[in-house]
Amino acid sequence: MANIRLIRQRIRGIRNIAKITKAMEMIAASRMRRTQERSLAGRPYSEKITQVIAALAALPIGEKEQHPLLQRRAVKKIVVVHITPDRGLCGGLVGSINRKTASFILEQEAAVKLIAVGLKGFDAMRRSGQDIVAEFTGIGDYPSLLDTLPISRIIIDDFSSSAVDEVYLGYTRFISTMTQEPTLERILPAEPASIPTIQNVEYIYEPDPVSVLGELLPRFIEMQVYHAILESIASEQSARMVAMRNATDNADEIIDDLTLMYNKVRQEMITNELLDITGGVAALV
Repeated sequence: MANIRLIRQRIRGIRNIAKITKAMEMIAASRMRRTQERSLAGRPYSEKITQVIAALAALPIGEKEQHPLLQRRAVKKIVVVHITPDRGLCGGLVGSINRKTASFILEQEAAVKLIAVGLKGFDAMRRSGQDIVAEFTGIGDYPSLLDTLPISRIIIDDFSSSAVDEVYLGYTRFISTMTQEPTLERILPAEPASIPTIQNVEYIYEPDPVSVLGELLPRFIEMQVYHAILESIASEQSARMVAMRNATDNADEIIDDLTLMYNKVRQEMITNELLDITGGVAALV
């Protein structure tokens, strides 16, 4: 027969866990709304600067005047900016982006180095023996562009000096509250997107297209890194809210099962006591 005291202790412990997960769910939900707004607010700027870069790159510019961030060369060294959360308890989000980056590294013939943004990705890649050249942790839930500029400067300087030949961003793209997509995309050498005919606009550039492109391309890379971090944070908070909600629901189900077991055991104990009393009375008579 199950120990009724142990059952009570388990119910009390799981009820305390449910309170914690419920509180974490509410905190994640409040943060999720703000991080989603920041992530979605940055998309129009990202789309517009991409259009301007594409329009500039489409202009006839000589090879000598080509910006260093546009130059293609034989790929011998690759850098991946691996963006993950600093904290866990967000379902399978960390594992999915870690697997995405690890699979990419295994597929490459060139040497791959990592810039780890986030403690969870840094720990996972360090345990697997990857070459980590820089680590950025503690960025927070609401970073500004200034907080992410050191990451951008490292990859821009390394690519411009030919220390690396390609740079990729690995992060989790926010799709919806229930869906976050692990994404790996190349940002260097910069490859301007093609402009749809309906969106093709003839701009007048001052002082000249080459100078404007030279100023915009570093900003373009900085924006991509910053926006990827915002997308990753929004995905983290969404995944954490869903994970904590599921944990709370599971805890409630376990409490219901244990309560039913407790009632059965208690009823059995009462029945046995009544039988003992009845038997004792019968023996006396």
